[in-house]
Order: sequence, then C-alpha cells, then structure tokens
Amino acid sequence: MKSVAAGTSILVSLGLVCFPAPGCAQRPDTGAQRPDSSLSADSLKKLSIEQLMNVEVTSVSKRPERLTQVASAIQVITQDDIRRSGVTSLPEALRLATNLQVAQVDSRQWAISARGFNSTTANKLLVLIDGRTVYTPLYSGVFWDVQDVPLADVDRIEVISGPGATLWGANAVNGVINVITRNSRDSQGLLVSGGGGTELRGFGNARWGGTLSPTVHYRVYGTGFARQPTLLPSSLDAADDWHALQGGFRVDWDASPTNGVSVHGDLYDGRIGQPSAGDIAVSGRNLAARWSHTTSATSDVRTELYYDRTHRDIPGTFGEDLDTYDVDIQHRTELGQRHDLVWGLGYRLINDRVVNSPALEFLPPHVARQWFTGFVQDEIALVSNRLHVALGTKLEHNDYTGFEIQPSGRVNWRLSPSGTLWAAVSRALRTPSRIDRELFVRIPPATFLAGGPGFHSEEELAYELGYRHQQGSLALSVATFYSRYHGLRSVEQLHPPAPDTLVIANGQDGESYGAELAADYRLTGRWRLRAGYTELRVHVWAQPGSTDMSGGSAESHTPDRQFSVRSAADLPAHLSLGGTFRYVGEIANQQVPAYGELDMRVAWQPAPMLELSVVGQNLLHDHHVEFGTPSARRQIERGVYGAVAWRF
Repeated sequence: MKSVAAGTSILVSLGLVCFPAPGCAQRPDTGAQRPDSSLSADSLKKLSIEQLMNVEVTSVSKRPERLTQVASAIQVITQDDIRRSGVTSLPEALRLATNLQVAQVDSRQWAISARGFNSTTANKLLVLIDGRTVYTPLYSGVFWDVQDVPLADVDRIEVISGPGATLWGANAVNGVINVITRNSRDSQGLLVSGGGGTELRGFGNARWGGTLSPTVHYRVYGTGFARQPTLLPSSLDAADDWHALQGGFRVDWDASPTNGVSVHGDLYDGRIGQPSAGDIAVSGRNLAARWSHTTSATSDVRTELYYDRTHRDIPGTFGEDLDTYDVDIQHRTELGQRHDLVWGLGYRLINDRVVNSPALEFLPPHVARQWFTGFVQDEIALVSNRLHVALGTKLEHNDYTGFEIQPSGRVNWRLSPSGTLWAAVSRALRTPSRIDRELFVRIPPATFLAGGPGFHSEEELAYELGYRHQQGSLALSVATFYSRYHGLRSVEQLHPPAPDTLVIANGQDGESYGAELAADYRLTGRWRLRAGYTELRVHVWAQPGSTDMSGGSAESHTPDRQFSVRSAADLPAHLSLGGTFRYVGEIANQQVPAYGELDMRVAWQPAPMLELSVVGQNLLHDHHVEFGTPSARRQIERGVYGAVAWRF
C-alpha cells in the first residue's frame, strides 16, 4: 500500500518539474512614474534616511502614500540598492528584501515566499511587473526562470509581507511583490553593459532611449545571458546550464497635463539543460497598455490591459501554451475632507493548453477560465494627519469556486512626528489551481494521484501589528503577525479505502506567527548600513478524518529565522564598496543545514559614463545547499564575475 506521505512526496517532485510561478487573478499598481513619486538612481544615492522614508509607494492602497505612513509591512528595493549589490536577476534582487524567504534551488529555479509556505511551487505570493500579473494557472505560482526584467530600468520593487487580497485579490495571501520600471523619459540615451565569470558565464545588455516628440519618449532593449550548471550531491555536474535572450520596448506619451499613456512589451526565448530527454524550451511575449486621466486635484481614473503568451516544453514530461488577457479599471476620489475612496473592476481570461505525457496529465488538457473582480476601499481620516482607518473588500468570481469575498481593516496611528503604529485584520484566499482540480499522475508501479473535484479555496485570517520609527539618520520598523489557515492542501486516500489512489483535498489547517525587524542607518553621507531579522514559526496539522499526516511538509520549507546586514560605501578615487552577509536557519523538514554567506561588489567609476566592477557571490564556501531534499538538491557554488557599463 502506498502511504499518504508517498503521495505528498509526489507533490514535492511535481513542484521540481513545474518550478516557480506567481499569484492568481489580481491587479497591480501600474508604476506610472510622475516626477513627484519617482526618483532617479543618482538622486536616491544622495537622499537622507528621512528623505528615503518619505519616498512614495503605491502597492499598499493603490494610491501614492509616504513609506512612513503605510499600514503594512513593506520594504522598498531601489535602483541604487540593485546596482550596488551587483545582482543580475530578479530573484537575486529579491534577496535584498529581508521580509522575504528566498532560496536558490538550482541553476535557474528559485523558491520565494513571504511568511512561510515556501516551495518550488509556492502559491501564496502575488507578483506583478508593471501592472502585469506573472501567473501560471498550473499551480498559482511564478516561473521565476522567465522573469528576466532589465534591472537597470527598474525604478523600485515594493515588497509587502502579509495579506494584500482586499486590493489585489486571490493569491495575495502572504505577500505582494510589485516591480515598477522607470518612465522612458528617465532612461534616455545609450546604455551598454556586459561581463562574465565563473557561474554567470556571460551576459550582455543594450538599451537605447529616445524622443519621438517633446511629449513622447521611448526605449528599446536587448539582453542575454548564459549560466553554468550547479552540482549534484555527488559533486558531479547537474547538467542544468542554460541561456536565454530577451528584448522589449516601452513608450510613454504625456498626451496632456491630465492624460498619460504607456505601452510596453517583451519577447524572450531560452533553453534549459536537463540530464536526459533534451533541453527544456521556454519562450513568450507580452504587450501591455495603460491610460491614466486626472479629472481633478482629488480624483483620477486609470485603465490597464495586457496580453501575455507563454510556452514551455519539458521533453518527456509535459508542455504548455498559456494565453492570458486582462483588463482593469480603477477610480480614486476624495469625498469631503475625511474620505479617500478607491474602487475598481477587472476581468481576466486564460486559455491554457497542456501537452500531456504518460506519467503526468492535466484533464482536460485544454481549459478556458474567467475571473471577474471588483474592489472598494475607503480610507477615513478620523483625526487629520494622526489617525486613519482603511476599510475595504474584494469580491471575485472564478470558474472553480464561484463568488469569494476578501475584506480587511487597517488602522494607522501617528503617535509622534517620528513614530507610527499600525494594525490590520484581513481575510485572504488561495483559489484552486489546475494541480488542485485537474492533475493526474501515474506513480509506478500501480498508484495514482489525482486532483480533487471538490477542492475549495484555502483560507487565511491574518492579524498584524507594526511600528515604524524614523529620526535623524536612523529608521527602524517592526511587524508582528499571527495567521490562521483553514483548508490547506492535503493528499488523501479515497473513501472507502482505495490503497492505490490518492486525491488532493483540503484536509489540513495551520498557523504561522512571528516578527520582522528592519533597520536603516546612515553613518555618514557616504556610508549606509541596513539590517533585517525575521523570526517565523509555521505549524500545519491534519483535520479530523484526514489521512494526510505530512504536517504540510510538501508545501512549507521555511527556516525559523534569517538575518542579513548590508553595507554600501562610497570611497575616495571614485571607488564604491558594497557587501551583504546573510544567515539562513535550518530547513528542518528538508534536512537543509543553516548557512551563512557573503556577497561583495567593488566598483570604479573613472568617468561619469563608465563603470567597472567585480562581484563575488557566496564567498564563504566553495558550495552550499539552500533548498531541496537530500537526494534531489543542488549545490550552489561560489561565483565571481566582472562587468563594465557604459552610458552615453
């Protein structure tokens, strides 16, 4: 008889097949950059801590608000942070947010989550890139290997830990990542960069920004890279080396003082090595448009739409072609002196075609699914500039579970000019994916794992309490949380007992709790230190009558604690030095030991248009493990590369 634990392990291995992807049908901040809400990289380098804490963010309430005043656990990764760190991919950049759990799985796979439940198929984190939700309906997650954002064009990355479902909807359960690129007018001229080294074998980027008229700016870009394979537990080559090319454009038109239009798109193609059955092929394209209209000083309207096409072919396992169509309308207005109201409507259609194999199937292989959404949130100023309350809800309809509601309430109390206390209560849902309902796996010799036709949404009820303090050159923040989960995914034996058949169901409950601390201190005008610490506990248990005794080990691989400290310093002779030390605790249910690692970057800028740099990654060990079971894990090696960037 095959045990439920065996079925659970199949889910884990399936995660290794399907690798990472984003949250479900929900909407974003568009990232339309106005001069008063977007700062250049050169400007950010010169800002004081007080000025940095007053940078406007938009992901928490879908309207601009100062970082110090948001009622949420949010961190912002700036363009200057990205450049000084020497990271070359979006997952690497997300390590800079200390409220995320980020683990490298192999050469191109990552496990990324917030507040636990991390896996290669993490499904409780919503990810947006310039208003586009990067989402696969296979498992409600993100394929991180194809999210190759040109990092030099990123304005900022807003990272929220905790529920964001009231505004963003299903799958914004434990966090939201919003990647916002710069307006074309802020990326004019030519940028050429490239380099290579040991693990990152080679990379190159070229971007040109120009002007079609005084009110129309554009940029076009092309980028490519090749990465070395990681190591097997035996220290042999894992044969997972890969390469990819990508190109794209963006056009921004300031049609009038009250109207703005933005159009952007990308095209990519890559090949990923695997030990047998041929290379994995990935390709895709997307096109997005946004129109914003200011009706008055206290009211504006925004409309966004996009089309996204992805293709993935894993020889011998499965293939997929996914088309996504999405439209979103949002209106913000102030009502009287006390109410700031934002509401919106959205529609999404996916057309998903899967090529099945004898071992792995989705039945039916072709589906079309729709989401209809609406939300409203009112921020009420009970005491002007002191005490604000935000009440709102999201109403969704999906083809799996019908109507769903996700309300929240948030309080923001400014205790003093330097201190703000906030609290929140939220309900969030993770709606079913194709794995949950439509999966069919044959497990040799004669066992079967099937999706559950009655699988319903996983539910979270979250309580948060936080405090921010900023004074002089020091900024501190702490966020505490407790979340209760109902109906988490389980693997059950059929009743009456069918020993060779396992079914996916909602047979587990759970809880998570902990605290996230962050500090930012500018020692001098040339030297800045940042540190973060997270303490986290996740417990999952079977409901009465459930046969799944895994304790959530198939979907939650998260350390109890992690710590990082970053230093960025400008030195004489046009030199700069940056370094990050991170400590990540043990992942007990995978037997992944705790580890500490160090990344460093040294750069020299002999002229304003030229920068030379050397970057070392994972410098403390020849190789280490970050994720995976003992038999399947990969070892991540030390890497060094050199780079040159020329701007004209």
